Amino acid sequence: MRETVRWGILATGGIAERFTTDLLTLDGAEVVAVASRTEASAKAFADRFGIPRAYGEWAGLFADDSVDVVYVATPHHAHREAAGLALEAGKAVLCEKALTLNAREAEELVGLARDRGLFLMEAMWMYCNPLIRRLVELVRDGAVGEVRTVQADFGLQGPFAADHRLRDPAVGGGALLDLGVYPVSFAQLLLGEPDTVQAHALISPEGVDLNTGMLLGWDSGASALLSCSLVADTPLTASVTGTLGRIDVPRGFFFPERFTLHRDGREPEEFLAGDDPHSFRHEAAEVMRCLRSGATESPLVPLDGSLAVMRTLDAVRERVGVRYPQEASVTRA
Repeated sequence: MRETVRWGILATGGIAERFTTDLLTLDGAEVVAVASRTEASAKAFADRFGIPRAYGEWAGLFADDSVDVVYVATPHHAHREAAGLALEAGKAVLCEKALTLNAREAEELVGLARDRGLFLMEAMWMYCNPLIRRLVELVRDGAVGEVRTVQADFGLQGPFAADHRLRDPAVGGGALLDLGVYPVSFAQLLLGEPDTVQAHALISPEGVDLNTGMLLGWDSGASALLSCSLVADTPLTASVTGTLGRIDVPRGFFFPERFTLHRDGREPEEFLAGDDPHSFRHEAAEVMRCLRSGATESPLVPLDGSLAVMRTLDAVRERVGVRYPQEASVTRA
C-alpha cells in the first residue's frame, strides 16, 4: 500500500462530516471521492471538504479506481449492502457501528471480507482511543485484580419525534444499535462474550427500544450492568471493579478525558488523555496503519469481537421483543 491512503466517503450525514473533518488532519490521508443517494448531497459535501469527485449513487464510488478504502456511514439497515458491495468491488472498508443489523448479516460481511482477503473494520472508535487502550492494559496487567463487575450507560434526553430515524424500525432505530453498542462493547472489551444475557426495555409504539437495561453474566462470576436510553440523559459513565480495586471513567466514557484508578492502601491515580480524545483520528490512523502493513483485520477492533458484540445485541433484542421488519429471522441466543 502506498504511503498516502485514499479514502472514499459513503453517506453525507453528521457522523460522516465529523469523521471527514478529523480524517483530513491526518498526514497521508486523502479523501478523493464521496457518494450519496442524491447528487446534490454528494456535491455539497464535496464542496465543503474540497473532495474532487462526488457521486449521486453508490456504484460510482465503488468503481472509482483511485479509492483504497471506503468509510460506510449509512444508517444501520444499509451497512450490510453498502459494505458488501464495497468489498465485492475490491475495496477495504471501515463500517460504522453497529456493524450490521444483526449477527447473521455481520457473519456474512466478515465471511466476504475474509474470503476476498480484504480489510474490514467496525468503526468502534472507543477501542482505538489511547486512554481506553491504557485502561485495558491496566486491567489485563491485574491493576484491579480479577474483574467482578462492569457498569456503563449511554442515554440521551430526547424527546425524539415518532418520525425520527432513531424511532424508525426500518432503519434499525432504537437505543440499542445507536447507543447500547457502546456499553456492550466496553464490557466485552474487558470480559469477552457473555455466557448469559438478561434484558428489559420500554418499547415505543413503532416497535423499537426506548430505554433498555441489560445484565450480562460470565461463568467466571463476573457481571455487567448496562443501559441505553432515548428518553433519559444518563450519566454516560463507566466503572470496572475487581478484587483489588476499581477504575472510574467519568461522563463521556467512550471518549474519556481522564479516568481514576482506586486501589486499597494507595492514593487514587488519575490518568489523563493526551491529544483530543473526542477525535475520530485514532480509528482512521489504525485503518491506515493496517492497510500499509497489509493486514486485513485490526488487532484493536478484531472482527471476532465485533461478531461477539452483534450476538449479544441480538440476544438483547430477543429478550425484549424487538425485530426489524426486513429481518426474515433474528439469530436466536
